[in-house]
Amino acid sequence: MIRPTGYNSKSSFERSDPPLVVVHRREKSPMSPMGRGTAEEALVLLRRRLCDPNFIFSDSPDSNYSKLKFIVSSSVTEACNNSILLLGPRGCGKIAVLDLVLEDLLKEYPEMISVIKLNGLLHCDDNCALKEIARQLCIEHELMFSKMASFDDNSQFMIAMLRECGLAHKTVIFILDEFDLFAQGKQRLLYSLLDAMQSVTSQAVVIGVSCRLDADQLLEKRVRSRFSHRKLLFHPPPKDDLQRLLKHILLLPTDSSLPHDYNILADKRFMEVIDKLSDSDSTFSNFIRFLFSAVSLMDLKSGFMTLDNFKSALSSIQRQPKLDCLKDCSILEFYIMVCMRRLETKGQELYNFNSVMNEYKSVHDSYQLQTHDYHSRSVCLRAFEHLLDRQLIEFADRGHNQTMEFRAVKLLISSFELHQGLKSNRLLPVILQKLMESKN
Repeated sequence: MIRPTGYNSKSSFERSDPPLVVVHRREKSPMSPMGRGTAEEALVLLRRRLCDPNFIFSDSPDSNYSKLKFIVSSSVTEACNNSILLLGPRGCGKIAVLDLVLEDLLKEYPEMISVIKLNGLLHCDDNCALKEIARQLCIEHELMFSKMASFDDNSQFMIAMLRECGLAHKTVIFILDEFDLFAQGKQRLLYSLLDAMQSVTSQAVVIGVSCRLDADQLLEKRVRSRFSHRKLLFHPPPKDDLQRLLKHILLLPTDSSLPHDYNILADKRFMEVIDKLSDSDSTFSNFIRFLFSAVSLMDLKSGFMTLDNFKSALSSIQRQPKLDCLKDCSILEFYIMVCMRRLETKGQELYNFNSVMNEYKSVHDSYQLQTHDYHSRSVCLRAFEHLLDRQLIEFADRGHNQTMEFRAVKLLISSFELHQGLKSNRLLPVILQKLMESKN
């Protein structure tokens, strides 16, 4: 994992570190192979970088890391209560940045911070969540924990502990991962927690983490009125930042014994691989997973990472569930999907089984399909139902009064995915490719 946010396109790389050089080799460079020991040393260095969240760090005041650290540290030093939400898509580094901030603050204020962590997937039930808070507080302060305590008992215990921690100038930081799940139901936990923070004797910080940008709108009025309404938004990095990050991770220091006269970043084919990766998923977690896969494919005998390593890594991490479903489809099912795609190409947004059958018959008459490629209506209906079961197509309406033949349907795969499915199956007739490319 790396420190994804807080990443700045300029300041995070303009430091006093020694200049770096790329591990990779141009395919045309007639260089001698690297020694196995040297190759293993380079491999260890790259893996250490990919696992080190502190390797990529920007202390820019505009970074989310700096903003979050300022808010939490101010609450600790000034003995005040606070609440904040970290919002953004999954994989953008919310938890990574939060962990780094907590790690730094625990080093700076080891006796002034207590951390309580909850997850909405495990503790969305109010009683369960409050019991977990009481359990962690007991562990933190070496107290006896009672499993038989009720919700009210645990609530009173939490309020008392916040009061005692406040008098001892110790801040309790509550981490609520999957925050939106805590906002379901009566929200008794959130209300109890935020209401306890209204006391001048308490000293706490509530940090909610959610992939829902409207998480604060899920709160009830009584809970929202006690919330600080601070939010930090996390976004996937742009392509330019990903390319700088790539160089920052994969370049080797010139002042070491590792070779530094190889360069693949100037290769257009290599940049095409990076562009494909960022087009599909440009989050930090996906990018690091891609680099991990590429590094693991490095040949220790030659000691170099090649273009094939990155291509293999890209194909291994890209999930293509629809293409996997297409592998087991019959020829008739492909005919039905191609006919549906042809109807969409002709501008027909809504169509049903009867419309697809008319297109299927039209294709048969126009291209004079072989006899074994043309099937009866009942056989086509069974293939149509099979596509529905596989969720490659679905009904466009919610009505159940009409029979299946008359209900509007839509195709759930793109033209590109259907093209790839046709290309990957060598048993399919060539006419299907022509039908996809033809507009008539």
